[in-house]
Amino acid sequence: MKYDTLMVKKEENVFTVTLNRPEVHNALNEKLMRELTSCFREINLDKTIRTVVLTGNGKSFCAGADLNWMKSMVKYSKEENIRDSKLLLDLYETIDTCSKPVIGKINGHAFGGGLGLLAVCDITIALPDLKFAFSEVKLGIIPAVISPYIIRRIGPAITRRLFITGERFDSSYAEHIGLIDYVVSRETFDATVEKHVEQIKSSGPLAVKEVKNLIQQYQKMDINDYKNFTVEKIAELRVSKEGQEGIHAFLEKRKPWWRE
Repeated sequence: MKYDTLMVKKEENVFTVTLNRPEVHNALNEKLMRELTSCFREINLDKTIRTVVLTGNGKSFCAGADLNWMKSMVKYSKEENIRDSKLLLDLYETIDTCSKPVIGKINGHAFGGGLGLLAVCDITIALPDLKFAFSEVKLGIIPAVISPYIIRRIGPAITRRLFITGERFDSSYAEHIGLIDYVVSRETFDATVEKHVEQIKSSGPLAVKEVKNLIQQYQKMDINDYKNFTVEKIAELRVSKEGQEGIHAFLEKRKPWWRE
């Protein structure tokens, strides 16, 4: 896979995706959105990939919308703006529903749509002293497309305040409200990400995939249907090849095949 706006690297079963527009703080434009969506679709189909790390090149993780892209939007009709917004939604949905765990390695500042990328990661690890903001209201627009993912992650009350004020906040506060899972020093940044990669690799591949599906279905299904779904799923996993191996390995005090 070759891209103009991304750097990608595969090491064994870990796939790293790096936003690579450092000259504009990895801002989102149509090409980056299309390439990142395509990349995650390819990742989802690759059975050899166990974990994905999403990060940015340079001082920023993602600054939100690209300035030139915003200039072109000024001339767009409502229909053209709907088309663009659907591209953005497609990007977030593709990452959010990826069957592989996605670790957000938040290397720099993130604003607006960049926080949407952060919110669709399964685990987020960030450097200290970073700046974040939902700054759309300062421009007379709203963070509409990212809102389902942000509200899900930090709740409606905090989202309401941060969306209305557009205020800036730092890594520490982002961790406090649950937008970031871990804030770590620059010296331990890589090691912390690697630790979480190893934790995922020590778990059954099918089990990890089905855990992500379990949570996705909770957001979509009627609660009683979901309860029945959980009963079916645990029974299915217990009799699966992976489930049988994991249980037998535990009882026999040995490592299952995926940990060898």
